[in-house]
Amino acid sequence: MPETQNDSAFDATKITRPAPVLLTYYILVSVPSLFLALPLLWFRFLTLRYTFDHEGVSMRWGLLFRKEILLTYRRIQDIHLTRNLVQRWFGLATVGIQTASGSAGPEMSIEGILEAEPLRDFLYQQMRGARGETELPNDASGKPVSLGHGTNTTELLREIRDHLARINRLPEDQQ
Repeated sequence: MPETQNDSAFDATKITRPAPVLLTYYILVSVPSLFLALPLLWFRFLTLRYTFDHEGVSMRWGLLFRKEILLTYRRIQDIHLTRNLVQRWFGLATVGIQTASGSAGPEMSIEGILEAEPLRDFLYQQMRGARGETELPNDASGKPVSLGHGTNTTELLREIRDHLARINRLPEDQQ
């Protein structure tokens, strides 16, 4: 059986780059998806709505299948601001909001925002304000403890220390 010339001439160690025709293949494969992806993205753009109110943020989109995400400011754990090269060129950004849901990606991605930094700062303020609305600790009589708004940090820490000392003395006073 004669050995063909192609079998003896092949050397795999000489392959360092893909064939240039691969680029042509990628272009041909992406054209059908472009025509499929463009209408889907167009309908998403037309139906995408955001609502920011005093309790949280909501995002909804969809034509045939509606999807809605509601996040209260209390649930927000972290806020990420991302911009790829094209977004930077257009002045756009995506604000990703993460919660403690355990997913690796953001729970909500607010896309197409021109004023991304002010939106991020607004969300941080709302997030901190929502956490500051929790009930204050009660003293022995059941009344909320005043932490003295407008005081400096040292005075606030002294008030907390004194309040904890009063709580620790309660079991001794009852005996």
